[in-house]
Amino acid sequence: MSRRAPTLEDVAREAGVSRATVSRVVNGVQSVDPALQNAVRQAVERTGYAPNRAARSLVTRRTETVALIVSGAGDVSGEERNAFTARVLADPFFGRVVTGVVDYLRPRSMHPLLMFADSAQTRQQALNDLRQGSADGALVVSTHADDPLPALLADAGLPAVLFARPSRPVPLSYVDLAHRDGARMAAHHLLDRGCRRIVTVTGPLGVYASQDRLAGFRDTMARRGHPYVPVAEGGFTLDSGMAAMSGLLAEHPDVDGVFAANDLMAQGVCQVLRERGRRVPDDVAVIGFDDSSAATACRPPLTTVRQPVEEMASVMARLLDEHLRGARTEPTSVIFDPELVVRESA
Repeated sequence: MSRRAPTLEDVAREAGVSRATVSRVVNGVQSVDPALQNAVRQAVERTGYAPNRAARSLVTRRTETVALIVSGAGDVSGEERNAFTARVLADPFFGRVVTGVVDYLRPRSMHPLLMFADSAQTRQQALNDLRQGSADGALVVSTHADDPLPALLADAGLPAVLFARPSRPVPLSYVDLAHRDGARMAAHHLLDRGCRRIVTVTGPLGVYASQDRLAGFRDTMARRGHPYVPVAEGGFTLDSGMAAMSGLLAEHPDVDGVFAANDLMAQGVCQVLRERGRRVPDDVAVIGFDDSSAATACRPPLTTVRQPVEEMASVMARLLDEHLRGARTEPTSVIFDPELVVRESA
């Protein structure tokens, strides 16, 4: 004979509290005394009670599902859409975002629902899904400064939090990094180690973070007497870093320092330098950005500007959860500080 599934009454009896108290704790009501919350959680663990998600949704009007939307400004289709998806999934940055989001959601029995919004049609589908209750709210990672999705979400009154400051102000919360400060750290480090013929490989200049990193780097170089920095635009990929570095070397063969706006491009930079017989860091010092897995996979391991992506993504999820629970009613912003991680490339 199968064992009867534990009920709320069983948990209440085990914890020595009322059924109503157990229900409030299980449904995430924050006004319950912390000691009682702890007693209920321990009783849930001892009894093996599992909340009925369908019944809980009827009470809370929440699905406990959050849409994680990767969005762009273009209107791609067919092979371009497949390429967009493949590029996102191959980027260590996105994997770190997912890790941070899941780290917050999992202990709260919440689940991410991955969506790609890379065309007018898919953006509209994401909006429709949210309106129809497929998810309680959205966590948005934009890949382009002109992305219309944040404004569409705000205009529709849908709960959403953004990873990175939007290029146009919208009444939505966001998390971001002080990108200019990170680029300044890179410039100071290259100059302090004696580099004087410095170039930079930017990310796509349609991305706000790329613009900020370039501006911070140029500003610091100018303040220290270097008004001109040769620039090549990359695409946050290893191949684009290789192409950018090849072009820069053709025009500036005496380069002795490189700042690349992410680690994948910096890895590509190092590969080209190695193929051209240039030693890193003896002949050319290289600094990346993000402190992703590409930084430690690179040879030599990259000096890089750390962006605490996992923590940022976790806070992004927390802000959305607070909004959904009514604990936060006004948009807010959380800006993280970068850190220079010195390894062997510079």
